[in-house]
Amino acid sequence: MRILLGITGGIAAYKAAGLIRGLSELGHEVTVVPTENALKFIGKPTLESLSGHSIETDMYQDVAQVRHVELGQQADLILIAPATASFIARFAAGIADDLMLNAILASKAPVIVCPAMHTEMWQNEATQANVATLEARGVKVMQPATGRLTGDDSGPGRLPETEDIIAFTLQDQALKGKRVIVTAGGTREPIDAVRFIGNSSSGRMGIELAKAARDAGASVHLIAANIDLPLPKGIEVTRVGSVDELELAMDRDCDVMIMAAAVSDFRVENPHLGKLKRSEGLNLELTPTKDLIANYAALHPKTIQIAFALAEETDERLIEIARGKLSDKSITAVVGNSFEALGNHETVVQFVTKDDAVELRGTKAQVSASIIDLVAGLNK
Repeated sequence: MRILLGITGGIAAYKAAGLIRGLSELGHEVTVVPTENALKFIGKPTLESLSGHSIETDMYQDVAQVRHVELGQQADLILIAPATASFIARFAAGIADDLMLNAILASKAPVIVCPAMHTEMWQNEATQANVATLEARGVKVMQPATGRLTGDDSGPGRLPETEDIIAFTLQDQALKGKRVIVTAGGTREPIDAVRFIGNSSSGRMGIELAKAARDAGASVHLIAANIDLPLPKGIEVTRVGSVDELELAMDRDCDVMIMAAAVSDFRVENPHLGKLKRSEGLNLELTPTKDLIANYAALHPKTIQIAFALAEETDERLIEIARGKLSDKSITAVVGNSFEALGNHETVVQFVTKDDAVELRGTKAQVSASIIDLVAGLNK
């Protein structure tokens, strides 16, 4: 998930370092936008080194790229921690007088606000009215903790601990607590010691599905078959090569199995142990491989199983083919896609169940997020 972390100017700004590290270790991409006052409490080098991104505060930097709008539009979620009374007041009034507030107002992403201030400021009627205004607009406001504040003061107004903020931020995830296995890439069956039968699957769709499931709160295990692309953080990964290796890696219980890998339909009956010479000619005897998702469904009937069907067909015919696979394999849903999606960032698919067919289109990241939303709504 792409998280925009806003930091405002209070002593609790130092805790933002732990938030960046904690969210990054869970696999989320964190972009930090501090206010000028925040940088009086925590330095740019710290924020840049932890987030891996340059830090911006100037509204008039990269004006041609309309950076304040871009920051907001790219965010999947916005977290403001700590949030001062001044920030809460300006946000409630819709005042966009710095880069951070401009980005927030330009975004449709959910916003979470974690206040931190002295007790009297938190309990002030003006602050409470501003908080009520934000909550009425759908902004989630985390109640501050009670404890030692700056100086000798103690009471409600303390910024909660890092782990509590992260838990509050991610609590509404649709697959929280679920175990999801995603297979991705393409298997390879050996012809000899250096040659193989394979396919052109890059694994990009499976990677995006694994990331989307992770961002929905699931514990994700990605089984990567011959993938050269960078693999996401916050996900358990097992690398495999052949159908047999993939089957072995899949042999575990889970709540959701997503079979996005392109599995070889055939294997060589007797692979050559060495390297075949060109002069010797070549006759291959092929035998069918196992139907891994059908076998898995038979052994794990309580698991939600999602398979992919690749075909060069119209939408209507693709839905028909997907429904056939749905019945033949006794699985929960089939994602039907066309050859045009291979190697591309954009795709159009049909998410087919026994009762419905939903067309999804967009980038593979966008479609993957939509597939995971649909999966979360399925009842096995």
